[in-house]
Parts: sequence; C-alpha cells; structure tokens
Amino acid sequence: MRILHTSDWHVGRTFHGYSTLDAAREVLGAIPATVREHRVDAVIVAGDVYDLTNPSADAVSVLQGALVSILETGAKVVVTSGNHDSAVRLGFAGPFTAAAGLHFVTDAAAVGTPIELADEHGAVDVYGLPYLQPELVRHLPWAPSDARTQRDVVSAAMSRVRESIAERASAGRRTVAIAHTFVAGAESESSDSERAITKAPLVAGGVDAVPVTAFDGVDYVALGHIHGRAQLAEHIRYSGAALHYSFKEAGKPRGGWLVELGAAGLDTVEWVDLPIPRALKEIRGTFDELLTDAVWEPFTEHYVRAVYTDKNKQLEPLQRLRARFEHCAEVVHEPSERVATSTASYAERVKGKSDPEVIESFLVDVRSGDGPTKKEQRILDAVIAATDAEAQLR
Repeated sequence: MRILHTSDWHVGRTFHGYSTLDAAREVLGAIPATVREHRVDAVIVAGDVYDLTNPSADAVSVLQGALVSILETGAKVVVTSGNHDSAVRLGFAGPFTAAAGLHFVTDAAAVGTPIELADEHGAVDVYGLPYLQPELVRHLPWAPSDARTQRDVVSAAMSRVRESIAERASAGRRTVAIAHTFVAGAESESSDSERAITKAPLVAGGVDAVPVTAFDGVDYVALGHIHGRAQLAEHIRYSGAALHYSFKEAGKPRGGWLVELGAAGLDTVEWVDLPIPRALKEIRGTFDELLTDAVWEPFTEHYVRAVYTDKNKQLEPLQRLRARFEHCAEVVHEPSERVATSTASYAERVKGKSDPEVIESFLVDVRSGDGPTKKEQRILDAVIAATDAEAQLR
C-alpha cells in the first residue's frame, strides 16, 4: 500500500494580512496529480485541516474542492482533527462520507477503533488520534482520570491502540497511527506559526513533549502539528505544513511523505514536493539599499520581511517598500549602530530644562542620538513661540 502523509493544511489562514486561500487551492489542487503519478492508495491529513474552528465559506469551499478531487483519483482519504479544528464541525458528516472513501477521525471516544484499508497483501489498520485535550478526554475509559498533559493522554491513547493491534492480529495485517501533537525530537523544526498546545514551554525535555517511545508497535506514524518536516525515526515523521506561515519557515520544503507498506510492514519512505506559490525572503540593509540595490531584484514577487539598519526610523517604511516589493509583509528596524541611553528617569532627565531643551532631548533619545534638523528647529521654534504668545493672552 502506498500512502501520502500530509498535515497542517490550515485552510483559511492569513499571512501578515494576506489571504492564503488561492495558494491553498493551488497546493491542494496539486495533490491529485501526485496521487496519480505515484499510484497512491490513501492520503492522510494529520490534523489542522482548517485554521479556525469556525471556517469561512470560502475556506470550506477550498477544502471541499481539494477532497473531491483527491477522491476522484480513487484514493482513500483519512483526516484527523487538530488543535485548530472544531472536531464536531469537521467530523459531523463522517458517518456518511466513509462510504465514499473519506474518513474523518474526530471522536476521542473512538480511540483504538481503526479504519481498515486493504491491499494485495492483506489489511492495513489506520488508527487516527484526533487532537486530545487532557481536560476534555480524561473522563473517557481509556484515559487516566488525572491526565493533565499531552504526554499523559497520547501515551494512554497509544496503549489502547496497541491493545487493539494485539486483539486484531492476523497474517499480513499492518498498522498506521496518526497523531497531532508535539513529540520530543522535533524542536528544531518547530515554528512560531504553530499554536502552543500546552501551558508549559514546548522545549527539549519539556514535561509535555510526548516521547517517541509512545508510538512503539506501529509500522508507520504520521504526525502533524510541527510545521517543518522531521524524521524522528525511520517510521515516525512529521510532514510539515502545506504552506509557509512564518518567515522562520523560509526555504523549508513543502510536500509530503510517500510511504510504502509491503507485506511485512514498512518498506520505503521518500519525500515528494508540492508547489510553493509564493516563496519567503528576508532582506537586510540600509533603507536606501533595500529600495535600490539590484541584488534584491529577484525577490520582488516574494513575501518579504525587510530589515533596515539605518540609525533612525523611516516614515511609512512599509508603504514605501511595497512600491518595490508588492508583497512586503513585515518591516523591522534594527540599527547597525546602538547609542547608549541614559538610565535616569524621565523626571530626572527633564528637570530644569526649558521646553526647547526637553523637545531636543526627546528627539535625541528616540533618534539614536540625532536631535532636530535645522528645518525642524525652525518649526519647533515657531510652535513654541505661538504657544507662549497664546498663554500670555489668557
């Protein structure tokens, strides 16, 4: 059996104010061709199908079109809910769509109940774990009543999965698990575009990182939540997000894992690329260099994060940069020179100073040491004189 492992489609997400619906339509629309080319039998979406629990009508339309196109290839589709999804909304039609080969796994109470697929070698049991929120599942029979962490609930769920595997064991039967969680070892591929799923920091060795060993006993584990692809073991992998959602993800591939199950279990895993509709690029230099330097010309159609290094802030930098980089999404001021600032309080710094001196010290402070220009000084003098004259007439 050949499986395409994807995750984190996040249909409906915006990127720094830009809609990504057209990009999602393009990327997801490329999956059917990949399915046909590689003769894929089943497509997995490991959670975070939508970006919002209450997706827009346009987002629903994009997802509907993508799933219908995949089903038209003859492949089965298995979708689990992630922490961005509403399990109820995503899975409400599951009992009806399963007959068409579209399986939604969103009910935590059904953990341990597989979707049975089959190939020429026998059965393939697919165990989907929807995103498991400890306080919402600890009442279920398979979950510890004192469960507080992802580690607690995912480990317990996989114990139930292994029980089911043992109960259903038969010649030629292979197993796949799907989970949407944070597994220890994936820290380097984590991104600030992922919504934290715990109150504790998700760091190496963190108390809420699920151990890799929680997934023992399964032929292949398709993970979601981390937005960069990652291999934690030969048979345990993250596919990463369908699109780039943070400049920290710039340059990272987008696609899915092509998983081949043979008669005895996992045979091979290889990466297949999907389109990147608009690449990301961080550019850095003085503001004038960013506006004029030919070195940045190849990136005018990219999503751009512009870091300008001038001593002082520019007026309306985003609007000015968009004249060259239409999709400039973020502008950051990082002066190459840092001017030491006083540690004295504001009251101490203005004590005994005249109004012109207070204004000048303020400009020096916010302009990295530069006071008013001659033109600005003339304007300030005129404003202060007019204010003084008005005060005398009161």
